[in-house]
Amino acid sequence: MAARVNILGLSAWYHDSAACLVQDGHITAAAQEERFTRKKHDERFPENAIRFCLQTGQIGIQDLTHVVFYEKPFLKFDRLLHSYLATAPYGLRSFLKAMPLWLKEKLWQKADLYDRLTQMGGNQGLLAPLLFTEHHEAHAASAFFPSPFSEAAVLTVDGVGEWTTSSWGVGRGSTLELRAEQQFPHSIGLLYSAFTYYCGFKVNSGEYKLMGLAPYGEPTFVDRIYRELLDLKEDGSFRLNLSYFDFVAGLRMTHERFHSLFGGPPRVAESSLTQRDMDLARSIQEVTEEILFRMARHVRRETGLPKLCLAGGVALNCVANGRILREGVFDELWIQPAAGDAGGALGAALAIWYQHLGNPRSPDGQHDTMRGALLGPDFGREKILEALATPNPGERTTELTETELAPRVASLLAAEKVVGWFQGRMEFGPRALGARSILGDARSAKMQSVMNLAIKFRESFRPFAPVVRLEHVADWFDLNHPSPYMLLVAPVAARQLRPLTAMEAQLTGLEKLRVPRSTIPAVTHVDGSARVQTVDAAVHPRLDALLAEFERQTGCPVLVNTSFNVRGEPIVCTPGDALQCFRRTNMDALVLGNFLLEKTGPPLPLDADPGWLKEFALD
Repeated sequence: MAARVNILGLSAWYHDSAACLVQDGHITAAAQEERFTRKKHDERFPENAIRFCLQTGQIGIQDLTHVVFYEKPFLKFDRLLHSYLATAPYGLRSFLKAMPLWLKEKLWQKADLYDRLTQMGGNQGLLAPLLFTEHHEAHAASAFFPSPFSEAAVLTVDGVGEWTTSSWGVGRGSTLELRAEQQFPHSIGLLYSAFTYYCGFKVNSGEYKLMGLAPYGEPTFVDRIYRELLDLKEDGSFRLNLSYFDFVAGLRMTHERFHSLFGGPPRVAESSLTQRDMDLARSIQEVTEEILFRMARHVRRETGLPKLCLAGGVALNCVANGRILREGVFDELWIQPAAGDAGGALGAALAIWYQHLGNPRSPDGQHDTMRGALLGPDFGREKILEALATPNPGERTTELTETELAPRVASLLAAEKVVGWFQGRMEFGPRALGARSILGDARSAKMQSVMNLAIKFRESFRPFAPVVRLEHVADWFDLNHPSPYMLLVAPVAARQLRPLTAMEAQLTGLEKLRVPRSTIPAVTHVDGSARVQTVDAAVHPRLDALLAEFERQTGCPVLVNTSFNVRGEPIVCTPGDALQCFRRTNMDALVLGNFLLEKTGPPLPLDADPGWLKEFALD
C-alpha cells in the first residue's frame, strides 16, 4: 500500500497566518492562527494552527511529505526594493523601518520555516522538502481546485502579492494556467484600502465597514475618482495616478494631495461619521464594482467559459460578486470562502497535489470539496463539560436531547432572544456560517441595533446577514443560486419589501437606519439588499433543523446570522471562548452542542476572571 501524501500549506506572517493539511488530495483541516492566540489577524508563525492540523490528520512533523508556503519571499523583496529605489529619497523612513525585518527574518524564510518545524518535531524533525508557490498562484488554486467545476475561468484580485495585484486564467481538470496579470502599484485592493484608511477605518480589516457604509451615501465622488485617480480600460485594467497615494514607499495610504481632492484630512478613527464619509464609501464601492465587472466580462470574452472561480481579498466584496452574477456575466460563480491571505495556505497545498505532483481531479459538478468550510477544531461533550465545570450563578444550564434542541432554541429566537450557537467544527475563513454564530430573529425591527450595540459592541450602521434554508431562498431573496459561504449580496424579494412613506424616502445618511424596509428588517440593508447565506441540510443538519422549526413556529425560515465574537476579537474557537463572550455581552442564551445556557442575571464585568478559560489542548 502506497504511503500517504501529507501536504502542509502555510500562509502569511504579514497578516492572518494560517495552516492547512491536505492528505492524498483531501482537505483534512485548516485554521487561522488568530483563533488559537485570540489576537485578531495574528501574523505570527502559525504554530497552534499547525499543531491542530497535524493532530486532526493523526500525523507528526516527520510524516509530512511536503511543506509549501503561499508566496515567494525573494520576489516580494524584489518588489519592495524596486519601489524604494524608484521613490528615493522620499521613502527613506519606510525603507529604514522595513528593511531590518526583511534582512533579519523574512528574506531567510525557508531556513526559518525549516528550523521552526524541526523544533516542533522534537526528536523526529522535518524530513519533507520546503516549496513555495507564487501568491496569486495560491489564490487561483484555492479558487479552482476545491470548486465543483471541471473547467472554469479563474479571477484573483487583492492588494498585492509579490508583484501581481490581479490575474486571470483557466482551470481544466487538474491543471491551472494563469494567462494575464496586473502588477503593483496598480491595485484595486490598495485603491479600496486607501479609501478605507481615509474614512478612518483600519486597513486590512475595515474594508467590510466601508462596504457596509456605502448604501448610506450617494455616489457624488465617482466622476472625481475616474477623472483624477485612475485610468480605467474596457478590459478592467487600469493605472492609478500615484501622485495621490503614499503606499508605494510611504508609511500611510494617502497624502495631502488626496486629502485636498476630497475636502480635508482623513477621518479620525472612532469619530462621528459625516455625509462625506458615506458618499466616499458609496463612490469607491461603485468604482470597485465597475472594475470587477469589466474584469469579469473581459475574462468571459477571452475564455468563452460560462463558469467563474474567484479568490483574493477583493473577492470578499460580496456586493460586487452579486452584481457579476445578477448581470449574467457568468452562469455560475464559485468563490473561495477563505478568499484572503489565510486561504493561500489551502491553495498552496492543493497546487502541490495537483500541479506539482500531477494527481487527477474528478469534481462532480455540484459539490465543492470545502465541506462547508467546516475545517477547524471540533469539541465534543467532554470538552464542553470541562468548560462548564465552574458554574455561573447567573445562568441556568440544561442538557437537551436532539429532539428537544431545535424547538427550545426556536422558541427563544421567536421571543426576540439573542442566542450564541456553537456546533461542530469551526469555520475556516472570515465568515461564521453556523458553527460559531450568533443568531437572532430576522423579523425583529430592533434586532440590528441590539446586536450591534449591546452584543457586538460595534458601529450601529453595520448590517447583518440572513441565513435561510436553500429550498426557500428564492421566496425571500432575488437569488436563484446557492450562497453557502455568505459571499453574494442580493435584493430582498419584492413581495417581502415594505413601501416607504414619502417622508421616509427623503431621509439621508444614518437617518435611514431606523426605517424597516421589509418583513425581515434585521437583515435588510438600507438599499433593500442582503448578504445571503443558504443552508444545505447535508452540511448543517442542526442549523437546518433549527430553521425548519423556526419556520414552523413563526412562518419565517430566515434568521440573523453574525459571527460569534465582539468587536476587535477573532471568532470564538473553544467552548471556553464562547462562554467568555456570552458572559461578557448581553446575549440571552448560549447553545454549546446539546447544552443550553440561559441568563438569569447580568453579564460579567469586562475585567472579571472566571477562571475556567483554558488554552487549546492538543493531547
